[in-house]
Amino acid sequence: MKPAACGECTREAITYFGVNMKSEPLSYLSSENIGPWEIYLEQVDRVTPYLGKLAVLVDHLKRPKRCLIVDVPIHLDDGSVAYFEGYRVHHNTARGPAKGGVRYHPDVTLSEVMALAAWMTIKNAAVNLPYGGGKGGIRVDPRKLSPAEIERLTRRYTSEIGIIIGPDKDIPAPDMGTGPREMAWMMDTYSMNVGRTASGVVTGKPIAVGGSLGRQDATGRGVFVTAAAAAEKIGLPVEGSRVVVQGFGNVGNAAARIFHDAKAKVVALSDVTGAVRNDAGIDPYEVLKWVAVHGGVRGYPGAEAISSAELFEVPCEFLVPAALEKQITEHNAWKIQAKIIAEGANGPTTPAADDILNERGILVVPDVVANAGGVTVSYFEWVQDFNSYFWTEAEINQKLERIMRHAFEAVWQVAQDKKVSLRTAAYIVAATRVLEARALRGLYP
Repeated sequence: MKPAACGECTREAITYFGVNMKSEPLSYLSSENIGPWEIYLEQVDRVTPYLGKLAVLVDHLKRPKRCLIVDVPIHLDDGSVAYFEGYRVHHNTARGPAKGGVRYHPDVTLSEVMALAAWMTIKNAAVNLPYGGGKGGIRVDPRKLSPAEIERLTRRYTSEIGIIIGPDKDIPAPDMGTGPREMAWMMDTYSMNVGRTASGVVTGKPIAVGGSLGRQDATGRGVFVTAAAAAEKIGLPVEGSRVVVQGFGNVGNAAARIFHDAKAKVVALSDVTGAVRNDAGIDPYEVLKWVAVHGGVRGYPGAEAISSAELFEVPCEFLVPAALEKQITEHNAWKIQAKIIAEGANGPTTPAADDILNERGILVVPDVVANAGGVTVSYFEWVQDFNSYFWTEAEINQKLERIMRHAFEAVWQVAQDKKVSLRTAAYIVAATRVLEARALRGLYP
């Protein structure tokens, strides 16, 4: 009998949680029912014909190394006990320890975390960082918990996943719903459990406990750097260009500010509260002040309200989807009026939408390159923690831009040589690096 592969031995449990681990052709799936993991599998299938002799190893990319599902019970402020479901997934560690964020969101599922971990494998390899892919999350709406409850949730979750994380095993970081505060709690909890201060167990920490300068805006800065690099290739100047940003969170607001500083014109913005548009330009710094007081962009007086769907139809040179997965589908890809899409979010474009955008000549800078600025500066933080020597913010930004531009150039060259999209080219670069490492390491025992 053929021995069960990692994914096969867990298929019953994973199917129970609504995830189909099978890797058969996914043509029967549409934007309405395709899940994050299925999107990732289709992306791998599309790149397989370009992998040459390494294609025989491609199943290593189609199965997570391990999936940990944990119960996270906590005492609420009123004395009652609430139970939350948490996850930590290691997708592939052939090139180094797992690396990826922790997401707090009411829609977190195992399928999503698996896909996010897999995209981290591709992202880290595409940028040539010495990491594998990991991701974590808790199905929770953090807006409904007090700071004390979030602290208890974070510390309990950290204790539960402590068996698979560590500075040389798996290094979590912030993601949607988490930030430096949660990373400080995670670092402290892990440190207490191992009996020593282990600052390198997480990245994205506050500066005072081993965080890195430049980390807060790193993902948004990387989006700008790669978008600008793509614009250079097609002769599009950034100055004076119109920019639309979907998702005015940490990534989106940083990208908007940096585009604005480069004399581009932000003409539309959105977040969970609504969307706004002003063709004469929106000052993202002023929007930040409004959001700090009112909790979202809705009602911002310097622009008119539009629907979230209309946001994608605003004419622009740069569109930055920086919210959740599956925002650009075959239903709205036809309506987008951008020249370049720089993906600030993970998995915002479905494969069907990718085909439409490619047919329409819209250049897509894929998530695994465009939003790799965050993990790149996380790598800098990890290195700085190990050496107890920290760089200036100017040095961080300089190193970030060099790495991001080098990664983009490598992907661009492959795209030109093989006449494929930038996404397929990024997967060719990344999958080749991961599978070469796997081939050289062999199988144990």
